[in-house]
Amino acid sequence: QVQLQESGPGLVKPSQTLSLTCTVSGTSITTDYYWAWIRRPPGKGLEWIGYIGYRGDSYYSPSFKIRTSISLDTAKNSFTLQLRSVAPEDTAVYYCARRSIWYEYAYWGQGTQVTVSS
Repeated sequence: QVQLQESGPGLVKPSQTLSLTCTVSGTSITTDYYWAWIRRPPGKGLEWIGYIGYRGDSYYSPSFKIRTSISLDTAKNSFTLQLRSVAPEDTAVYYCARRSIWYEYAYWGQGTQVTVSS
């Protein structure tokens, strides 16, 4: 079955770049889906960060666009989030997910806690 697993540092210092990887198993990332990053800050709802298609086409939410990059690694069947110039407000549980062309998010990783603190 399709599984997604996030990995990356649990603690990042302010102004640094957060890098997270989502490793996909049970399917290839080169299929006709989009691969997304979403987060949930403490006490708040889900925030959509962005997604990328297997052709490399990407979309970023306006509030993240200026400091976010999402990329695919077909050799490792994974995709990566880079969030630059992080601040304490970027503290959240970060999730990766698969999005269908009908905007269904059927598969999610378990989430990884990221804390931004000096």
